[in-house]
Amino acid sequence: MTLHAAYGQAHALNGREAGLQATHQALNRLGPVTPNFGIIIASHHYQAREIVNGVSGLLGETPFIGISSPSGLTSEGAHPNSVIVVLFAGDIQAETHWMPGFAQSGRATGAKLLQIAAERDENRALLFFADGFTGDADQLCNTLAGFNMPLIGALSCGDLHTGYSYQLAGPQTGSGALTAAFLRGNFRTGIGAAHGWNSVGSQFRVTRSRGFWIRTLDGRPASEAYAQLFGYPAREWAFPPLNHLARLYPLGVEQGDQLAIRSPIRVEADGSFRLNVPVRDGVDAFLLVGSRASCEAAAQSAVQQALKALDGAKPVFVLAFVDLAWEMLLKAHPGAEIAAMREILGPDVPIAGGYSLGQIASKPNGYTPQLLNQHIIVVAFGEPQES
Repeated sequence: MTLHAAYGQAHALNGREAGLQATHQALNRLGPVTPNFGIIIASHHYQAREIVNGVSGLLGETPFIGISSPSGLTSEGAHPNSVIVVLFAGDIQAETHWMPGFAQSGRATGAKLLQIAAERDENRALLFFADGFTGDADQLCNTLAGFNMPLIGALSCGDLHTGYSYQLAGPQTGSGALTAAFLRGNFRTGIGAAHGWNSVGSQFRVTRSRGFWIRTLDGRPASEAYAQLFGYPAREWAFPPLNHLARLYPLGVEQGDQLAIRSPIRVEADGSFRLNVPVRDGVDAFLLVGSRASCEAAAQSAVQQALKALDGAKPVFVLAFVDLAWEMLLKAHPGAEIAAMREILGPDVPIAGGYSLGQIASKPNGYTPQLLNQHIIVVAFGEPQES
């Protein structure tokens, strides 16, 4: 049996109609085969329950998981305030799970995923979405160290002012949750990840942090350090647009011999940076800056990694999750990362995805997941060649 995949994308006045239209389009593209699994990438402006009602009206009991994103991505480019439905058919099956306790404990959620994975030897990959504003995804990754299969995850994004996002799993919707799909069947996954941000030489010491907040850099409020660099008064960093545009200027934090990128979600009224990954006191951090050219090169690198990891399998579909900072950076050139990917993939491999507040993927040489900021992760689904 072969692997089939297709997507649909729609805008509408309400979530039910957008979900219905996107699903109808995906089913038409899929053809006469019956879908076994679905993925929804939907704007947070729609009500999650309405989207599920529209999608389920056509899919029935087909399992699916979903994530909120300010803008979806397809082969045609970026689609703000839309609903994207991806459908898989053929030799792929999915077992989906709804875990509402992620915001309370990333460790307990990770332990539950390990328990489920151990129950079925035929699991081939894990795809999951988790809340990007609440919950400790770094703790989740540490719990999943040594996970014995390819793993791909994204942290949902939504309203930056209120910190609202949602997750979906079949009829269940909500915030603060993790939704997961264990995938089985005769298919292959290839994963690639890259980013387009580089150090510009400015260095800081994280002198005080607490949980997800960096309070001070070099002994002064974090916003004052940025004010000196960029010329805007420190108080202006606590208000739009600078309080969210700070994500364009993340910190590269030393972790061993590598720099881990850690990006602010916003700047707080007291000048501290709110992240979704803890950073410990005393580490050195370097200011990073991105560019369109370096992001396009990163998108192509991630695709090339994913295709190489397919190990000869024919690529059928590509799923991509891109950090929200890319949407900000590429505002004047929306969908530039998709155009760069298509230069590698060609016109015949469909692409779908969205923007997220964090990306999670297995290391190329193992299955210990990494929590990433500012990256693009690309997952190529491939059909093994007949011997």
